[in-house]
Parts: sequence; structure tokens; C-alpha cells
Amino acid sequence: MKRKTNSFRKKLLGWFMLFTVVIFTVLWLLQTVFLQSFYNGMIIRNTVKVADKISSESQSSDITSYIDDVSRSNSILVFVTDTDGNILYSSDEYKKGHKFRDDQPEMPYNSGNAGLLPHYRELPENYAEFLSAVKDSENGEAELQNDDIYVYGRLTDFYGSDEKAVLYVGTTLNAVGSTARIIRIQLIWVTLLSMIIAFVLALFMSKSFSKPVSQLNEKAHRLGENDASAEFSEGFCTELDELNTTLDSTSDKLKKNREFQNELLANVSHDLRTPLTMIKGYAEMIRDISREDEKQCAEDVAVIVEETDRLTALVNEILEYSELQMSDSETVMNDVDLSEAVTSVADSFEKLYSRDGYVFERNIAENIHVKGNVSRLKRAVYNLLDNAVRHAGEDKWTGISLTGGSGKAVLSISDHGSGIAPDELDHIWERYYTKRQRSGKGVSGLGLAIVKQIVSQHNGVCKAESEVGKGSVFIIRLG
Repeated sequence: MKRKTNSFRKKLLGWFMLFTVVIFTVLWLLQTVFLQSFYNGMIIRNTVKVADKISSESQSSDITSYIDDVSRSNSILVFVTDTDGNILYSSDEYKKGHKFRDDQPEMPYNSGNAGLLPHYRELPENYAEFLSAVKDSENGEAELQNDDIYVYGRLTDFYGSDEKAVLYVGTTLNAVGSTARIIRIQLIWVTLLSMIIAFVLALFMSKSFSKPVSQLNEKAHRLGENDASAEFSEGFCTELDELNTTLDSTSDKLKKNREFQNELLANVSHDLRTPLTMIKGYAEMIRDISREDEKQCAEDVAVIVEETDRLTALVNEILEYSELQMSDSETVMNDVDLSEAVTSVADSFEKLYSRDGYVFERNIAENIHVKGNVSRLKRAVYNLLDNAVRHAGEDKWTGISLTGGSGKAVLSISDHGSGIAPDELDHIWERYYTKRQRSGKGVSGLGLAIVKQIVSQHNGVCKAESEVGKGSVFIIRLG
């Protein structure tokens, strides 16, 4: 089945292009369709603000210079008249100040020059309408607006006039028309160039994004086929690098799981077959031969029970070791009184084996505490004691020693058995080694492997010392 390796790339390319189109659509709307309304709103707000500034400075002696400055810098037309419409002063963006005659300097309106007629520009056509609106308003303010102009004004004081004056501030609203046409032409070129650039960038980005995703996809597919050798280029982004690390970790776990399964099938199949064969054989003997011989029948049943116990122990050890190997969750660690735990396991063994002449010599220090999991630590001690009992010498002696302090502990389990050859000491902690190499004295060969796994989970170390013919010492160091 052909995989759609480019689907992510195509979707990323499509979304990027859609984003570009949306951005330029909004830009076109703002710069063309809504530009005039934005411009008019700003001009109107600015005109009202200029009127407020002029009113605040209207009693100043240099008010006329101030009006000239603001009208020129804001491109507005300003008239100051009396309530009858007679011009007291006017200014626009092109003309600064006015003369009463060519040989006279500028002067404000007052009673001393009332008879002179200064050369002001004519009042606009809508001034009469505006003046009427100001007089009729309750707050002394008025505004007029059409498609081309906006006028705002109010009654105000004016330097040199004893009565209220009328302030008229006007501006044009259609000045943006030609500017909008220029902007529209520029936007056409900008849009075309930007779309081309955006398409190239989208291709590059989609390829850059899709490549590591495709590599991880290929790696995941091969993971299920027992092959995680697919190439992956790290460094694109942290999340994908972490995903690659997770896949590698998963691959290692799957590899270990497969190795464990293969070894389980290769080594345990024989161990399972032997007791099952004996159970079947003795059951058939009871059925065919010894069922009428009470003594022989009892002996055959005892063999069946023994082999069943052996089979049960084998299965339990396999399941326990599998759980230790494959568990992804961290072991819950608490404060453990190791002295009490070792004593408890030793008491159990002594009750079970003392009737058979086994001797358990103890040297267990009190109040040895470590951080760990008490049930698993007991299991490790149990396995070491079980191993020592199975390999005990003729004197059936087993030594148990626990020393340490301040979060550290050293546990030693000794026996006077036949010992272990030097070339075997490095292998006794391996799975099934005991069962294959040491004449089947263990149950499954997993006892010491379980000990090592538990100690490793507690950040401890295992060690064995032995001399052939004199016995062995198994040592656990924790903390």
C-alpha cells in the first residue's frame, strides 16, 4: 500500500498560502476600501483637538501666531469672527498673518483699528449655516460635514475682543483619493511579489517540516519490522528530537523483549518439558501399573507432586523476572528497616530447614535503614538464602551478615559448599546460567538474575567470592 508521504507537506503548504492570502486581503481592505473612512476619522479627531488647543490659548497675546502655526502644520483653515460674522482673524496652511495695508504691520483686531479693513480671505459658503448652528446649540459648539469638508467650531474668548468670538476650523476630507490610487498600484506589485516569495518560502518550509516527520514515520514503520535503522536528522525542533529519542528507547525495549522471548523459548522450553513429561509418565504408570499397589502408587503420586511444585516454582520465577525486566514504571521507594527484613527472611528459612539439620549463623546489625522497596529486597535476600541452602556443604552451614549505617548496607550470605570455579564467577548472575552449567541444583537458573535486577533497581551492586571446595560468599552493597 502506497503511503501518502506528502500529505503533511501539502497541508502545510496549503495552510501557509491561505494565511498569506488572508493577510493580503486584510491589507487590501485596510489600505483601499477602509482607508478613506480611517483617514476621515483621524482628520475629524485632529480638527476637534486643534480647536481645543486654540480655545485654550485664545487669551494669549500671541494667539494669532499660534493660529498660524497650527493651521500650517495641520493643513486646516481657521476663522475667528464675532457673532455677526465679521472676521477678526483668519489663517490657513498657505498664508501666515494678514496686513491691514501693504505699509502696515500685522495687528490684532481692536477698537483702535476697527475702521481699517484687513485683507482676509472670504468666508466659506457654509459659514452662515455654521454660524447659525453655533448660535442654536446649547453648548456653543457645532459641526458640519459632507463628502468633501468637515467644519467644527465653538464660541470662545479672543484676545483683543470684549465679546465672545466664533472659532471656525475646517479641513478637507477627500484628499486621500489620489493617495489611495497610488497605494492601490503599489499594493498590486507588492501582492504579486509577496505571493511569489510566500510560495517559494512555503515550499521550502513544507519540505523542511515534512522531511523529519517522514523520517520518523519511516522509522516507526521499520520499528514494527524489527528494524529501526531509518535515518533521522536531529536539530530541526526539540519535540521531534524527543520523539526520535522515544522511538529509539522503544526500539531498545522491543529488542530486549524479543531477546528475552527468544531466550525464554530456547532455554525454558526444555525446563518445562521435563517436569511435564515426568508428570505424564508417572500418571500413566499409576493408571496402567501401580494403581492397585498402594505403596508404589503413593511413591508415584509423590513424584508427580514434586514435579508439579518444581514446575510451579519455575513458572513463578519466569513471571517474576519478566515483570522486573519489562516494567516501565519506577519502583516505589520508601524507608526500609533492612535489619528487620533480613531477620524475617532468615527466621522463615530457619523454621523450614532446621529440622533437616541446617545451621543459620547470624550477624545482623540492628537499625540498618536504606531507601528501597521492602518486598523486592526481601525477595533478593530469599533468593540468596535459597541459593546458599541448595549449595550448602556437608555441614549444612549458612552464614548471614548485615552491616552498615547512614543509608548504606552490606549483606553477605555464605555457605561451605563446593564453591564456584573462577571462570564461572562472572557468569553466575546471568539468566539460566545456573540451570545450564551447574547440574540443575537451581529451579530455573533465574534466582541470581532476579537478585541482580532488584539490586540494580536500588542502585546497588552484586558481588560473589568463592574458592572451589571451600564455599562461596554472595555480597550485596546498597546505598
